[in-house]
Amino acid sequence: MPQPADRGAAKNGEEITMRESEMTSEVPSFFPDEARDFMAEHPEGSYTLLDVRQDFEYQDAHLPGATLIPLPTLPDLVRSLDPGKPTIVYCRSGARSRTAAQFLAHQGFRQVFNLVGGIQAWEGRPAEGPTEFHLRFVRGDESPQEIVTLAYEMEKSLQGFHQTMRDRTTDPGLAELLGHLVKAEGAHMKRLVETGLVAAERAQSAGPAIMEGGIDAAEFLSRNEPFLRTVPGVIDVAMMIETQALDLYLRMAQASRRLDTRDVLFQIADEEKAHLAALGRLLESLPPGTVSS
Repeated sequence: MPQPADRGAAKNGEEITMRESEMTSEVPSFFPDEARDFMAEHPEGSYTLLDVRQDFEYQDAHLPGATLIPLPTLPDLVRSLDPGKPTIVYCRSGARSRTAAQFLAHQGFRQVFNLVGGIQAWEGRPAEGPTEFHLRFVRGDESPQEIVTLAYEMEKSLQGFHQTMRDRTTDPGLAELLGHLVKAEGAHMKRLVETGLVAAERAQSAGPAIMEGGIDAAEFLSRNEPFLRTVPGVIDVAMMIETQALDLYLRMAQASRRLDTRDVLFQIADEEKAHLAALGRLLESLPPGTVSS
């Protein structure tokens, strides 16, 4: 059975030093049979089964005993969950739940597991979620310039994704929202430059955004092509990367040693949370039957 990573942060004055396990986006996973075994071996109430889909998806079908907290509302409702209980997170295909599990782990939840393949795999249907956006993670000892430059790189990656998907989609509602997100990420980049802390070579670079491990945005899109052919699929991936961005902003803000930098990062985090909520509303507005459980 997978063992949870040792998560946590130790405060040292205003600086937070991240443990090695926090420098990775990986969280333990359960395949459906492993999750069934875990649930059979543990009494009800001793663990949390968390569904991070939208309400209409939950009403259509859900795992018995699951608590519903849609991904867009998770940052605000995280305190309603018990971080001391093992938590199994699931969604439709495993994309949203993977980033939700990552977020919970960074919020101090001791045992968090992602259900591979989501409810589709649970029901025996083939399911595979998108690969992650591979945004970099903070160590905790970065200088203010390194923190803000990292945020700038992240915004460039997000903007590139939203712009590409806006150019590709024929859905007017999705195109309108993605256009708003493109402008919003551009405004974030401008705000970060105005701090005077963005490395000059980054602010002036017109090249492609490079993510952790040398993977660029174009390669990410290529790897996830099967999931980007439908409106629900695009929203799934967009939710995934917006959650990763929100998670990273919160952690960068906590790790920042400058109060003015921290304030900027928290403000942008609040706006990323609003982006996530807008994606959730768009998913809710899709015609019945568009999104399968």
